Amino acid sequence: MDIRRHLLAGHVIPAHPLALDAQGRFSERHQWALTRYYLDAGAGGLAVGVHSTQFEIREPKHALFKPVLSLAAATATEEQRRTGREVALIAGICGRTPQALAEAELARSFGYHAAMVSMTAFKTDPEETILAHVTEVAGLLPVVGFYMQPAVGGRVFSVSFWRRLATIPSVVAIKIAPFNRYQTLDVVRAVIEAGRDDIALYTGNDDTIVTDLLTPFTFEAQERRVTRRIVGGLLGHWGVWTRSAVSLLDEIKAATREPQLEAAWLTRAAAVTDMNAAVFDTAHGFSGCIAGILEVLRRQGLVESARCLNSREVLSPGQADELTRVCRAHPELTDDEFVATHRDRWLR
Repeated sequence: MDIRRHLLAGHVIPAHPLALDAQGRFSERHQWALTRYYLDAGAGGLAVGVHSTQFEIREPKHALFKPVLSLAAATATEEQRRTGREVALIAGICGRTPQALAEAELARSFGYHAAMVSMTAFKTDPEETILAHVTEVAGLLPVVGFYMQPAVGGRVFSVSFWRRLATIPSVVAIKIAPFNRYQTLDVVRAVIEAGRDDIALYTGNDDTIVTDLLTPFTFEAQERRVTRRIVGGLLGHWGVWTRSAVSLLDEIKAATREPQLEAAWLTRAAAVTDMNAAVFDTAHGFSGCIAGILEVLRRQGLVESARCLNSREVLSPGQADELTRVCRAHPELTDDEFVATHRDRWLR
């Protein structure tokens, strides 16, 4: 696969959750079903081993990083052989450089096309140290840069950092997820100023998905004005209601080709954010975000439980009611009928 070309086309890329049974054990059957769901829903890629997959999969007592990456890759390969449709496999890579290189090597051995590099292990290091780290990982796999919001372990970076990261030849995309408009602009501006029109921009801002995808961003570079768009999303939010997300992205692509944007898009943008607030538990500082994703999937019958490896990761008070409310308020953004039609086949 030409991963750069594929990502530039713009796709729905769900951040793949981890499926546990009612006793908290890894359920290969349901993990397999989730991957099939995303692929049948039309996702153009999968991000595995990321925050939604639960970072605890790397802990020796769970030892799930390798089996989870392997299972997703095998399922995606099977789907590609069946349909001929290309699917980007993106592995979440964590830790200091030795750990990150080992994880990237493992992902490469399973056929992953790119590594999304987390910088959470570099809380206070100079930006130069992190750039050197990313460069080393890029020697093994093409890299998706990742601006993670500070509320879940990220840190704030300078425009200069992103400009320099964009000069690394093997960077193929950047997931922009600071949940902050100023910092989102920093990344887009930096990529434009670096002259890299071959780096795909993906939103990870679950609080402003539609707005990110609709906005033409214009900055000056080399004495000319350049406009870039965020072409797709690599999102925890798109780990649920994925069929509707694919339809939404298709509609947005069509809308951005029109000379004028209909005002109704502002209403739809607010509705998607309302849905995300319930899933990601913004009322409690995102503490129930992973459990919220799993609860939606549990209600659809795609996983057995909303349990997480970390016993403290649970639904917050009132979050279940909020999930019920938003599903009733915005049924057009759900895909329950699609899931019900195909679920038994995915769970075979």
